[in-house]
Amino acid sequence: MENKVYYGEYTLNHWIDLILKKNLILPVYQRHFVWSEKKVKTLIETFKQKLFVPPVTIGAFKDGDIQNLILDGQQRLTSVLLAYLGLYPDETTYKRAMEVFVSENDDEDEREFLDNVFEWTFEKLTKKGKNKDDIISGIQAGNYKQVNFEINEEFLKTTFLGFSYLVPGTPNDDKTQLKYYSSVFRNINIQGETLLPQESRRSLYFLDKNLNQFFAPVFCKNITVKIVSSETTLDFVRCLSFLSQYKKDNNSNKIARGYKQKMEKYYEEFIYSTVSDEESDLFARFSTCFPNKGYNIELEKLKQTITALDIPTQYSSVMDLDIYFLGLIYEIVFEKHEIDCSKKEELKQKLNTEIASIKSDSSHAKAPSNLGHLRSRIYKSIEIYKDFRKTESDE
Repeated sequence: MENKVYYGEYTLNHWIDLILKKNLILPVYQRHFVWSEKKVKTLIETFKQKLFVPPVTIGAFKDGDIQNLILDGQQRLTSVLLAYLGLYPDETTYKRAMEVFVSENDDEDEREFLDNVFEWTFEKLTKKGKNKDDIISGIQAGNYKQVNFEINEEFLKTTFLGFSYLVPGTPNDDKTQLKYYSSVFRNINIQGETLLPQESRRSLYFLDKNLNQFFAPVFCKNITVKIVSSETTLDFVRCLSFLSQYKKDNNSNKIARGYKQKMEKYYEEFIYSTVSDEESDLFARFSTCFPNKGYNIELEKLKQTITALDIPTQYSSVMDLDIYFLGLIYEIVFEKHEIDCSKKEELKQKLNTEIASIKSDSSHAKAPSNLGHLRSRIYKSIEIYKDFRKTESDE
């Protein structure tokens, strides 16, 4: 059966109905809503002037029942919904509300009623009800602000937004669906909003819900590093890929060999080898390292050890981050060892001494992404943490 693509258009009113009835699903890999209020208003004005608006892309995905996934167009569809509701998730009002909770020492439970607008999607609203009245009544003060883009029922019934509807040829084959949709997503240009590599990679593993936390543990959000002039969170996929190859070869000199100018492809191949759980020339087999996908205990130990060692959460360079984390992740996640946290001061002193040594090497400091320097950091971090394994006599 061949892949098929259908084309058409719906009224804005129908799109809103599909969203409120949850007939459209936002895949977990999709980024948060990022459009400004001004951009939402511009979109509505574009509709009013009968100008071109790019169609959205929906994909049919079979996971028991057929689900309609929003592959491209989340920002546009969300903007239409917000305009209809007359709401906008405003960061300023959310910050003020949180400050009030802190200053007045209100209960933590009360704070949970607020939607986190920094990680916001339209699902925050559709969980409150299937119609406008229910959603409005479920909104907490200090979470959203009211907006009025002067639209009415007639506008929603007579204004159209186009779509393409993708149907993969083998809907019962999860692996084939994964490859089909990940390739579609990676080639879509989302209205000029460039995706970070970590955001784009999510499309490669979102169909296997059991692996989401493996590739992107929640605690990684709190660990940041400055890259050039911007700040990003710990790239756990990057760490896992290096350490998986080290686990297979027990040799840092081979890591990412031949991928100097295409590291993103290297990370993708690691993700594919993990999701498919097949033998790989590069990486250790996932089921060998984690039988029955049992990685949760190791990740929880890693989180607890980071806290117990008082490991910093903010880094000024990737060199510091690698020395602190690569060996730690390898020992706990891949080797299943525990670290002797009673020696944390001695451990951190060795880590910091190694970092200082690296930074004193001008060639390393100027080109930390050089593969030779990277392999050196991987080896040295692992060797340091090996000396701090907890033994039976430490129990």
